[in-house]
Amino acid sequence: MSTTTMNLTTEPWIPALRADGTRHLFSLQALFAEAHQLRDLAVKPHERIALMRLLLCITQAALDGPADQDEWEECRDDIQPRVRAYLDRWRASFELFGDGPRFLQLANLSAAKKDDEGTPATKLDLSLATGNTSTVFDNAASETRSLQTARAALNLLTFQCFSPCGLIGVATWDARQTARTCKHAPCAPSSMIHSLLLGETLFETVARNLLTKQIVADTIADGWGKPVWEMPVNKPTDTAAIRNATLSYLGRLLPLSRAIRLHENGTAIILGTGLEYPILPAFREATATIVLRDDELGVLPASIGRSIWRQLHAITVKRRAKSDAVSGPLAFGLNSIDHTVSIWTGAFITAANAKIEDVIEATYSAPPELFDPFGQAAYEAGVAHAETAATNLRNAIGAYSTALRIKPPAYDKGRQDFWTTVEQGLDALFTAAREKTPTEAFVASPWGRAVRDAARAAYERNCPRRTPRQLQAYATGLRLLHAAPAADQTTKKTRRKNS
Repeated sequence: MSTTTMNLTTEPWIPALRADGTRHLFSLQALFAEAHQLRDLAVKPHERIALMRLLLCITQAALDGPADQDEWEECRDDIQPRVRAYLDRWRASFELFGDGPRFLQLANLSAAKKDDEGTPATKLDLSLATGNTSTVFDNAASETRSLQTARAALNLLTFQCFSPCGLIGVATWDARQTARTCKHAPCAPSSMIHSLLLGETLFETVARNLLTKQIVADTIADGWGKPVWEMPVNKPTDTAAIRNATLSYLGRLLPLSRAIRLHENGTAIILGTGLEYPILPAFREATATIVLRDDELGVLPASIGRSIWRQLHAITVKRRAKSDAVSGPLAFGLNSIDHTVSIWTGAFITAANAKIEDVIEATYSAPPELFDPFGQAAYEAGVAHAETAATNLRNAIGAYSTALRIKPPAYDKGRQDFWTTVEQGLDALFTAAREKTPTEAFVASPWGRAVRDAARAAYERNCPRRTPRQLQAYATGLRLLHAAPAADQTTKKTRRKNS
């Protein structure tokens, strides 16, 4: 019989910030009860995305809606009492251990070999170095590190959302062996950027990111669905439950991408391949941004070398009609934005070989004009203007290095210097969106001056002119640094990137 207990509805495990900035752990019941007084979650970027999926799933299941825009605008007073009753009703499904239903764990799961002691539980923490996991975030990991139950709960939730594809151990699920390879968990494909609207409190953040049944019916293959604890997957032949878990809105919010069973001692797990989650075009993730590239729909990806602010014009595109496939997160279209709002963006970046490279996040105060097509066009043109300057900088550094026979040229250092500096002038780009600055006016605008100054500073830092030869090479490169773009180059680049 099981001896370890941990119920996520009543025992603290979710890190959040109080209004005074202090960090505390909260149970699900306590978190919702105090959400209108809590400032924010206090977690890593990928953990935030996973936790928000859980909070949204519980809220939307408790409300069984909202059905449409009118209900969305009026449902806030119902959230806390309905969630409290819902968590009481489904309390047994939120046990982390025990012989009954378990949170995000498969029943009838056992080790493939009787003498298998299991996989280290630290494998669930994607920020640690365990086994084959890269030491991106941790330099002193141990296979025997014992996780506290609170941390184990957060790790389990996040791992089910973000575990990358690749080889995995084999387990036995209902007398069948699991596959040796697995695909990405649903939040990880293409290093997709996830975006949320932030409120002044955690309650406001949850409310702003709710979807309506109407939007879900228009955009998601199998519609609303049920959370996985309401329609559990007990064995590989539960086809209806598996379809609900992988293709419905509520079912997919809390994925079972890996077959997992926690050992009672907290140091080991049974781990294997879980359910397979179809990606676009079969399913559209609600917090992702969908773009059109080379006539194909795809999610907007993150990369280490490209700051997310350079793609905000795509993230803020509102879905305005049923036929709109290209848009930012679905919840953005429900919010009437008439003042500056905070947009949180984050991504879990993996390489082509599924190796974890980094997690990133950023928060931007976006003016309402950035959600308007004309403001987006101005912002995008401003980004293209900066990218043209970055190209000129590269050409200038190349000419300088060729003249002095320097190999390799300082391309990467110059690029990094430029983008780091120009980001400091981001307020001027938001002003351009607010004022809907036309493309031809960017050169003389505050943003144009910020771009020009950043390019010149990066060039000077990487191309010294202390000797006569250096001075001559510097002058050669300087002519390319200030080269005018070809006719319509900025416009063409803007169109290509928006498509």
